[in-house]
Amino acid sequence: MELGDGAAVTVGTDGADVVLTARPTPSAVGEPALRCAPGQARELAAALLRAAADAERTEPAEPVTVEARELRRGDVRAGDRSMTVDRVRNAGHTTQVTWASDSGRSWTQEYAADTAIGLRRRG
Repeated sequence: MELGDGAAVTVGTDGADVVLTARPTPSAVGEPALRCAPGQARELAAALLRAAADAERTEPAEPVTVEARELRRGDVRAGDRSMTVDRVRNAGHTTQVTWASDSGRSWTQEYAADTAIGLRRRG
């Protein structure tokens, strides 16, 4: 996963452990690593998801409007409930968008390709 300025995080396994390795920049010496059991890795992932959701709720949002055909994975729809684009399929004059909610539900909606969709955040 690229973090910008050459920084990267990789996740892998080492036996029964999950290993998260951070490389701050290509010129950095050594690689800090976090090693944990699978259960702890799930707890970390859940904590990261909660923190990301909190940050999205508190970040100053400058809504943007795009046509349905321009949606991309990770876009978050403007509104009182968080809906994130999971998949987009363009088919001529229509666009099928699969949305995912924070509660884990997903559904597919079909739009005219030029329908204006308000976004809270680009993915």
